[in-house]
Amino acid sequence: MAPQHVSAGIKAVDSAKPAALPNRAYVTFLAGNGDYVKGVVALAKGLRKVKSAYPLLVAVLPDVPADHRRLLLDQGCIVREIDPIYPPENQTQFAMAYYVINYSKLRIWEFVEYKKMVYLDGDIQVYDNIDHLFELEDGYFYAVMDCFCEKTWSHTPQYKLGYCQQCPEKVRWPSEMGHPPALYFNAGMFVFEPNISVYEKLLYTLKITPPTPFAEQDFLNMFFKDIYKPIPNVYNLVLAMLWRHPENVELDQVKVVHYCAAGSKPWRYAGTEDNMQREDIKMLVKKWWDVYNDESLDSKKPVVHNDGAMESGTLQPLIAAAMTEANAPAVKYVAAPSAA
Repeated sequence: MAPQHVSAGIKAVDSAKPAALPNRAYVTFLAGNGDYVKGVVALAKGLRKVKSAYPLLVAVLPDVPADHRRLLLDQGCIVREIDPIYPPENQTQFAMAYYVINYSKLRIWEFVEYKKMVYLDGDIQVYDNIDHLFELEDGYFYAVMDCFCEKTWSHTPQYKLGYCQQCPEKVRWPSEMGHPPALYFNAGMFVFEPNISVYEKLLYTLKITPPTPFAEQDFLNMFFKDIYKPIPNVYNLVLAMLWRHPENVELDQVKVVHYCAAGSKPWRYAGTEDNMQREDIKMLVKKWWDVYNDESLDSKKPVVHNDGAMESGTLQPLIAAAMTEANAPAVKYVAAPSAA
């Protein structure tokens, strides 16, 4: 049977005291001078469209050019330069060559001015407000379970057996191979708490851990396996789910779409790769472009007077945050599916 959803309550915030809200932010990562900046611009506009109360912080490597940084600032993003982090030298063949730079994501655990953050990859778009994720219980790492059915997983025993945690009852894990693998999340979206001690442990563990094909995603899964709690795929719909596990997808309920399938990046979309001519894929690509091209979603700069005071409208995000959290729906996490 499909993984069961278990309700997790959300604590309301006193809307009369918006200034007392803990510091929270969305965060993404950008490297190089390529076209991924379009994805981040679209993400900023998408969060604005769904009226998120929290800012988008972009952690950029030194090789991100000044004009890209200015573009992000003009879209209301907070831009923070970070130094790259590399894994130990090795002969690992990464699933994608550029994955090696993704270890630099670990720097976001240094952003301790924020109590809680939601990480989103630059090829993700948010189509419904998800601010209530900040209300998830502290002390856990929340993310959506991945799918093992695409060819990028061909190096794994799961793929070779045809086993997937999305439907463990279809192909059962052989008893002679011991316990099924631990639940494994997609690291394109996760909820976490910045912490210097955790950051230092991450760097130390990285130095003594041999890299694996999925780079930082494998590493984060290993590091956080004891405190990982799955949340429903509406918070990170990996597009392969549409053709691998359609029975587990309610597309009209999806809040966050991850354009990570080959050929699905909207700003590069040509429709030539496998599955890219599906009507649901074309609809989701168009939906992304609708947000990206909507000039009404461009950032409106706050008006600052000579005395340094801002117009009252700039307080709206704090008020919206309080109202959003006070009326937030219950988030669910996913119970570990049985492989028996």
